[in-house]
Amino acid sequence: MPDIVNTEQAHAWNGPEGAHWARNQDRWNAVNEGFNEPLLDAAGITGQDRVLDLGCGSGQTTRLAARRASRGHALGLDLSGPMLAEARGRAEREGIANVTFAQGDAQVHPFGAGAFDAAVSRYGVMFFADPVAAFAHVGRALRPGGRLAFVCPADAALNGWVTAMASLRDVLPVGDFGRPGLPGMFSLAVPRRITDVLTAAGFVDIDVDRVQAYGTWGQGAEDAAEFLLGTGPGRHLMEQADPTARVRARRTLTEHLRAHEADDGTVLLRSTSWLVTADRPVAPSVSGSPGGGGR
Repeated sequence: MPDIVNTEQAHAWNGPEGAHWARNQDRWNAVNEGFNEPLLDAAGITGQDRVLDLGCGSGQTTRLAARRASRGHALGLDLSGPMLAEARGRAEREGIANVTFAQGDAQVHPFGAGAFDAAVSRYGVMFFADPVAAFAHVGRALRPGGRLAFVCPADAALNGWVTAMASLRDVLPVGDFGRPGLPGMFSLAVPRRITDVLTAAGFVDIDVDRVQAYGTWGQGAEDAAEFLLGTGPGRHLMEQADPTARVRARRTLTEHLRAHEADDGTVLLRSTSWLVTADRPVAPSVSGSPGGGGR
């Protein structure tokens, strides 16, 4: 991978974390797919658009964007080689010809200036090494008037998986997990932080709306607990515990999740996120001629 500045994240997503997400792409899509339609609707993708998917992972949102831009094209960008391999394979099996995937760092990837009509992301923009620089770089890749739309986690207390992990506080060293403002998943959990970053990056018409969706975390409490403890945060906590504490953690988490089982045993947890939209400014007119396009 050329041009990587976010080396810590590149290492993580090409190691056990990336392998876990690639191996479990269908499970993660079941967790997060409730945000797909709101995200793509907010991006306003039309048939001939050129779409950039930031932090595309295994490519579900990229493929959906490509279907909407049926006469255009969608590019999925991610740091993770394992997840991109799954994305390419799934796109080929689904027969989606107007989609490509690239491995790279969105903060410095060599996009063409004004190459895209829209940029989208489902939980892929919280880990930038320098958020202002990254969003400014993405902005330059959008045409004048182009739209940025992304989903990122909001209030930790209103996210069922965070509450589930917090139930282990007496068993595992949970600490400040889920606190807004810390680097990582909840780095953009405060709306003012979002607007400050995007304004500094040169975007206009910024809008931040709270959206909620229920995701499927497993078939039965035991299955959901095992899945949660196999995620990056779960593995990190379990690795710090002795065998007795790990047994207690599985039992405690399973009991917590039983309250979220539907009649068919499916474990449903609510996710609360910010749906953010912003535009690249339209180029000013020159010598009386019209400015750039807009939405």
